[in-house]
Amino acid sequence: MDKKNIYLTTTLPYVNSDPHIGFALEIVQADTIARFKRLQGHDVFFNFGTDEHGLKIYRKALEQGKDPQEYVNEYAAKFDSLKKALNLTYNNFIRTTDKHHIKAAQEFWEKCLENGNIYKDKYAVKYCVGCELEKTESELENDRCPIHPNLELEVINEENYFFRFSKYKDSLLKFYEQNPDFVVPSFRLNEINSFVEEGLQDFSVSRLKSKMPWGIEVPDDPKHVMFVWFDALVNYVSAVGWPDDSEKFKKWWPVIQFAGKDNLRQQSAIWQAMLMSAGLPNSKQIFIHGFITVDGQKISKSLGNVVNPIELVRKYGTDPVRYFLLSKIHPFEDSDFTIEKFEDAHNSDLANGLGNLVARVAKLCEEAEAKGIGKFDENFDLINADLASFRFDSALDKIWQQIKFLDRRINNEGPWKIKDKKQLKEKLYEYSYEILNISHLLRPFLPETAKKIEKQFSASKIKSEAPLFPRIK
Repeated sequence: MDKKNIYLTTTLPYVNSDPHIGFALEIVQADTIARFKRLQGHDVFFNFGTDEHGLKIYRKALEQGKDPQEYVNEYAAKFDSLKKALNLTYNNFIRTTDKHHIKAAQEFWEKCLENGNIYKDKYAVKYCVGCELEKTESELENDRCPIHPNLELEVINEENYFFRFSKYKDSLLKFYEQNPDFVVPSFRLNEINSFVEEGLQDFSVSRLKSKMPWGIEVPDDPKHVMFVWFDALVNYVSAVGWPDDSEKFKKWWPVIQFAGKDNLRQQSAIWQAMLMSAGLPNSKQIFIHGFITVDGQKISKSLGNVVNPIELVRKYGTDPVRYFLLSKIHPFEDSDFTIEKFEDAHNSDLANGLGNLVARVAKLCEEAEAKGIGKFDENFDLINADLASFRFDSALDKIWQQIKFLDRRINNEGPWKIKDKKQLKEKLYEYSYEILNISHLLRPFLPETAKKIEKQFSASKIKSEAPLFPRIK
C-alpha cells in the first residue's frame, strides 16, 4: 500500500457549554479512523479545536460577568481535556481566536471579495442564536427553530455583507455528480443535492460590531465583524498552514471531515461554495453522523439529560466508553444512550465476552507454563471495508464474532482434558495467537485494551492479570 498524507478534522464545537456525549461520538469516530490510517502506514494530520466567536458565546460570557476571551479560554481547556479522557490522538488543536486563524479568515474574506462574491446589502431575517443561522419560514415549526424550540427567534434588520451563495448552485451540483462518495452516507448526499437543486439564497456573512463585538474584524471595515460560520469554517484550511505555508497546505489538503447531521448544509454546501469562491480545492469527503438521544429525548440542559463523557470515563473507564460509542451507536442514524444500555453492553460484551476469553486463556497458559507469542501476522482485512465506509459498528461486530467463535472452539475442544503437555502447549499457542490477532484488530477502537492484551500474550511467559473489565454489579 502506498504511503499517503491524510488530513482528518472534526467540526469545532461551540464553547458555550461543557462537552457532551454527542460530540464525544464525533471525536472518537475521527480518532478511530486516524489510528487506523496510521496503523496502515499513512501519515495523518488530525485536527480538532474550538469555535469561539459569535453571539451565543458573547452572551454566555456576559451572563457570567466575564471577558469573552477569559470565558473561551476556560472552555477551550475543557474541550482539550477530552484528549486524555478519551485517549485521542489529534495532533492539532486550533482555536478560532488564534492569531494565525484570524489572519487566515481575513485573507479568505479578501479572496472572496476580490472574486466578486461578497457585497453589502440591507436585510431583515429571523435568526436562531442556538444554530447561529438564519431561518426561512419553511424551516420553522410553530415559529420556532425545531432544533432549539426553547429559544425565541430574533429578527435582525441591518446592513451587512453577504456571500453570493446563489452563484454556486450549478457548480455544487456538478461537483456532487462527479464525486458520488463525497458525502457519506449516500442519503445525506441526496439530501444536500435536493437542497441545492431548490435554489440557493445569498446569506449574511457579517454583523455590526456595535451590536455584536465578539468576532473577527472585516478587512477595511472595522464597523463589521465576520459572521461566526464564515470565520469558523476557515479553520479547516488555516489548520494546515493556509495562506502562509503553501508547502504544508499542499501536503495535507484536501480534508476528510466528520460532522453531525445538523452541520450537513454548512459543511457540504456553504463551505464548499466558499472554497470555490476563494479558488481553493474542495474537501475530499464528509462523513455525517446522527444524533445521540438520552432515554429517547434530545440532549438538552433544560431537560437535565446531558451526559458528560469525562464523568462517564471517570466512572467506567475510557475503552468502555469508546466501545459503546463505536459499537452501539449507529454511525448514520440517531441512536439512544442510557446508563442501563451502557452497563449491559459493558457486562455482556466486554466483561463476559472479551475479558472472560482473555482471562480463561491466560489462566490455562499460566498453569501450563506456556510461552508468549513472538510474532504474528498483522493485517486488517477483516475490517478494512467497514472502516472505509465508516461502519464502526459492523467492524466491531465482526471482531466480536471472532471472540465468540474462539470461545466456542475452546469449549468444544476442552484443552483442560489434554494430558500431553506438548500437545496442550500447541493448542494454547493457537488460542494465544488468535487472541493477539483480535487485539491487533482492536487497536483503532480500544487502544489501551489492545496494548494490555499484546503485552500479556507476548511476554516470555503468559500469566494471569487483573480482569480487563470487572463486571458492573
